[in-house]
Amino acid sequence: MAENVSILIVDDEESVRDSLCNWFIDDGYDVECAEDGKQALTKLESKNFDIVLADIKMPGMDGMELQKRMKALAREPVFIIMTAFASVETAVLALKRGAFDYVTKPFDPDDLTHLIRNAAKQVALQSENEQLKEKLTSLVDVEDIVGKSDAIKKVLREIENIAQSNSSVIITGESGTGKELFARAIHTNSSRKYFPLISVHCGALTESLLESELFGHERGAFTGASFTRKGRFEMADGGTIFLDEIATISAKMQVELLRVLESKTFVRVGGNKEIKSDFRVICATNRDLENMVKNGTFREDLYYRLNVLNIRIPPLRERKEDIPLLVDHFISKYCRSMSRDLLTVEDAALKHLMEFEFPGNVRELENMIERAIVVGNGKVIRLKDLPLGREVINSSVESLGDLEKKHIMKILNKYNWNISRSAKALHVDRATLYNKIRKYKLKRQ
Repeated sequence: MAENVSILIVDDEESVRDSLCNWFIDDGYDVECAEDGKQALTKLESKNFDIVLADIKMPGMDGMELQKRMKALAREPVFIIMTAFASVETAVLALKRGAFDYVTKPFDPDDLTHLIRNAAKQVALQSENEQLKEKLTSLVDVEDIVGKSDAIKKVLREIENIAQSNSSVIITGESGTGKELFARAIHTNSSRKYFPLISVHCGALTESLLESELFGHERGAFTGASFTRKGRFEMADGGTIFLDEIATISAKMQVELLRVLESKTFVRVGGNKEIKSDFRVICATNRDLENMVKNGTFREDLYYRLNVLNIRIPPLRERKEDIPLLVDHFISKYCRSMSRDLLTVEDAALKHLMEFEFPGNVRELENMIERAIVVGNGKVIRLKDLPLGREVINSSVESLGDLEKKHIMKILNKYNWNISRSAKALHVDRATLYNKIRKYKLKRQ
């Protein structure tokens, strides 16, 4: 650890500087010295030091003033005070200002060594936290919104403007436009990004299940409630809750949701304890909520409580210049998941995709590309590999899993179940092919 830690020693006494410098160099630290606060600031502005060990009493800028000036640095080091006066008041003040610890002169070698080791551990912990934050950001970047059209640029500008707000947001758009992805973009660009984003698909749950899902329940609240369970509002404390298909909730749930949004408090099903939670609400719908308010199927007061901010996600037909980028993105995604070499798209196939209306939007395009990779042979996606209409999103059509299963079986039979030759023909490795055989329970006939 020592060889990766840099220390700046600040003291107006040359003998103290020299002895401490030699001492810590022998321990393997990267050490530099400064004779006063002004010189120390100059060094700190040109190099990031991990630890600053500074005397309190110095001519000109003293240690306390140096500590104050260090707050303006881009990367504030761990600060340790040295004093010959053992002033408790001064030490407490410095600690309140964020100092790591203090040490009195004359130094006990073992105590000082132990103190610097603890400070080095603090430096390592800060570095680890920064790396984790960077890693979290990079994980978000994996799912970056793909597109360079004016329509998408407009949405991204809106997200940038509203992300730091705590106001409720309604995201509108047709099915398949990626509303949850944009909700995630709002969350991950907000100050709440290090807290959870909790998603609830309201349309997939009955009224009673949705109530339990949102508010949680106490043990014995209903048949099958064998333990206490936190609700999604409680899980979202400090973060964001995303309510998809908000237009599908019942009149009773609309009343309950309005009360929770206004008070940020709720009671678990079967309980009597009021629970507080600090969350931001983002909703999504593919329906016209204003018309629902007019015809009385959606509460007006809830609508205005949710619709503080509004973002409309454009359908794919309004951002066709993004189709080539999305095609490349999905090819990369599925070729990687299937352990295949990257494919290209022939001009005729890309022309078909550019002219297609995509009633299912980005989700339909993704399904098309996944299907083409599964059923196609060779290194190029051809026009014949693409569906010619809405068959991909039609529930009566075979699933992509069924198509993949049939295609693998066809290749295995073609090569008389020779795994090496079949894997080569499918552009996958042997392990992937064995996994697919197990997954689909394929047997030689």
